[in-house]
Amino acid sequence: MSELQQIQYLTNRKIDKVKWDNCISKAGNGLIYAYSFYLDTMAKHWDALVLNDYEAVMPLAWNSKYGIIYLYQPFLAAQLGVFGNCITEELVENFIREIPTSFRLIEISLNSKNIFGSPTGFTIHRSNYVLDLNKPYQTLLGNYRENIRRNIKKAEQLRCTIKKDFDVEEVITLAVQQMKAQNNEPTDNINRFRKLYQSLKEKKMTATYGITLNNELQASCVFFFSHNRAYYILVGNHPNGKTIGASHLLIDAFIRDNAGKEMVLDFEGSDISSLAFFYNSFGAEHEVYPAVKINRLPFYLKWLKR
Repeated sequence: MSELQQIQYLTNRKIDKVKWDNCISKAGNGLIYAYSFYLDTMAKHWDALVLNDYEAVMPLAWNSKYGIIYLYQPFLAAQLGVFGNCITEELVENFIREIPTSFRLIEISLNSKNIFGSPTGFTIHRSNYVLDLNKPYQTLLGNYRENIRRNIKKAEQLRCTIKKDFDVEEVITLAVQQMKAQNNEPTDNINRFRKLYQSLKEKKMTATYGITLNNELQASCVFFFSHNRAYYILVGNHPNGKTIGASHLLIDAFIRDNAGKEMVLDFEGSDISSLAFFYNSFGAEHEVYPAVKINRLPFYLKWLKR
């Protein structure tokens, strides 16, 4: 690799967090997940690959189990990968090749600006949905599928009300109930999220939205903001809300409030067909991003991760 393309591996304590965050802030593909304060909170550990003097960077979130060090995707960090300006396919592949071999298993997601045509030998494609809000509300509403408009009307007829800027713990309570119903143990991740939320709230980078019926929360969400992007980050829905159009009304309320702004609503997925259809029904566009899976485990352990 030439001197102009020198990528170095840095352990966390050697990372210049000021230069790092400056790179993420100015990157054409910058995302909130890549800021140092986000990674410090949500990743169990993280190191980095850095091009020259922070011209481009790649966070490496890692953990260890049974003596095996592996790269993983932290909770509520949908896309990471290589961040900077003038990102090329060659640069992304060089970053991936520079991941130290001490990381024996790699299962991470990159970002939508790290993908170029067909998947490389490292990557597979994943799905996201994004909606450009820089249009009049009536134009955005006109792009909804009929079933979305019908469910919004149902929620309004039932006299559901929109609630904003309320205690995040109300969202967390519903979200945890959903996670436990899916046999996920959320305690560590949720505690990390609480800490992150408080930090971002102080920076005025958060909002809470909810839909209530008879004073009971039926649908709720935490939004994060950065890079002219609103992230549909943590969702908590009551089972009863599914049949009354509560989530439909919530998303519509957010779109109505932010229509005409230089902002993209990022739904953060999904590869799940039902969720993909739901997000697309608001007029959101399909956004593809790559995921990397590399298995360097010894042959007698590779069967653990096929």
